Amino acid sequence: MVQREDIIRQANFIVETHATVRQTAEVFGVSKSVVHYHIINDLPFIDYLLYLDVHNVLRENFAVRHIRGGMATKRKYEAMKKI
Repeated sequence: MVQREDIIRQANFIVETHATVRQTAEVFGVSKSVVHYHIINDLPFIDYLLYLDVHNVLRENFAVRHIRGGMATKRKYEAMKKI
């Protein structure tokens, strides 16, 4: 069972670093589904103002994910050219 403190730590990490759900999951050693579940379902009842801050960061991340994906693809093909 995840403690409230763990959920708050994950939420604070997202807000402070503007990390994605995937990055947060990797740092805390849990799946991205678990992080997402805790942020969406548990955090609003624990700390609503923190939830709003996290929600804003996740919205920003969602809005630019196509750019990050494009940059990753570009790096992939540039690396393949060097081989």
